[in-house]
Amino acid sequence: MSSVQPENGAAEAQPSMSVVAQYVKDLSFENPKAPDSLRAREAAPQISIGVNVNSRQRSQSDYEIELHLEAKAAIGEEVVFNVELTYGGLVTVQNVPAQHLHPYVNIEGPRLLFPFARQIIADAVIRGGFPPLLIDPIDFVALYQQYLARLQQMQQQQGAAAAN
Repeated sequence: MSSVQPENGAAEAQPSMSVVAQYVKDLSFENPKAPDSLRAREAAPQISIGVNVNSRQRSQSDYEIELHLEAKAAIGEEVVFNVELTYGGLVTVQNVPAQHLHPYVNIEGPRLLFPFARQIIADAVIRGGFPPLLIDPIDFVALYQQYLARLQQMQQQQGAAAAN
């Protein structure tokens, strides 16, 4: 079986992303009712998770990606704990066509950073006196599609407002 090569004989370069650096930009853990919040409770707290991704170009091939995670545990209106993390990464992107660059950076970048951010959240919750909070894997493709839908909706609203 033969492989298909471009006419010039050179192998086509594959898209790639490499992590240059990873870092905690901001970390906050709140345990407002300690030590009372550490007692055994009849009801398990409700956990809510928030995720946001930001990116910006730093050079021709380097991008900074910020993964924002927030996890809040509450029983009714009472907050048991709240943890917020902004985890950053500097990545180098190569061989990605311009029209695919934004989704590639905003999907693959956070996908690479997420396991490390997840561990930091789990460690912070443990150090706060609670069992580890292991955040389920995040579908960054779906998150990006939600971002595009919100962007399109805002553009439509702005267009309708401008037409009036």
